[in-house]
Amino acid sequence: MKPNLGVDIAGVHFKNPVIPASGVYGFGKEYESLYPISRLGGISCKGTTLYPREGNPPPRIAETPSGVLNSIGLQNPGIDYFIEHELSYLKDKDTAIIANIAGSTVEETVEAVRRLENTIVDMIELNISCPNVKEGGVAFGVSCDGAAGITRAVRRATTKPLMVKLSPNVTDITSIAKSVEAEGADAISLINTLLGMRIDINTRRPILRNNVGGLSGPAVFPIALRMVWQVANAVKIPVVGMGGIATWDDAVEMMMAGASAVQVGAILFSNPLAPIEIIDGIEKYMIDNDIKTIDKIVGTVKPWRG
Repeated sequence: MKPNLGVDIAGVHFKNPVIPASGVYGFGKEYESLYPISRLGGISCKGTTLYPREGNPPPRIAETPSGVLNSIGLQNPGIDYFIEHELSYLKDKDTAIIANIAGSTVEETVEAVRRLENTIVDMIELNISCPNVKEGGVAFGVSCDGAAGITRAVRRATTKPLMVKLSPNVTDITSIAKSVEAEGADAISLINTLLGMRIDINTRRPILRNNVGGLSGPAVFPIALRMVWQVANAVKIPVVGMGGIATWDDAVEMMMAGASAVQVGAILFSNPLAPIEIIDGIEKYMIDNDIKTIDKIVGTVKPWRG
């Protein structure tokens, strides 16, 4: 008998624990020539804001050892276009739909979330790494008060399951996690990208036009794994892990650290088939080790004591 790869997170069923991360997968259209989207546990859609955004000026991508820096700047067509065009495309794809929502103010974010209330979206993923323009550009997610405040406002604006995506650019990730849990988050996803920089030694200018950008890819995996482990042991709500996952054994590691499911990001740029390979690899691992359900993997790491 085949193992059951299904997972339930905040009342949403995922047929398997593998989800392409927001930002790298768009809305799925570009990948459908490679495999059916229905193979995936879910899709975290491209980050969407209330109004359309053109994003940052180029160059906005820079390769790094075992990773990539990006400063895309949340380029997206806006929430109304997303609802009318992208959701109508995804509605028959037989996979869970996660809407990743961001905004420069609490009010903008809340309004975008409100417009999703009567749509087919299964879950809201709240990106709190965006700069709060009313607070001088400091990201919502770098303080407990900021993270709690926007989570509280969004929780009041929707009845849909709410997952909050945490920034790793903080001193104490567990305090941030606890603050969003206390304000009604149903789940937590982490990590978002780490702030990084590259310089062109010939021009002496940063390679990115924005000077700095978010680092993702295999280079960040050990940091992501550590933070997922810390957060999973600090909160009672489910955790979805991401950050540098490139192979099925990375995914199993992340689940052993406490993640109920995983999101796969930067590896898609070099291996667009990675999500399918990871799903198949997890299934084989479960068969080989006589594991019947995903929950027998989640949180089973045995840390050394003393």
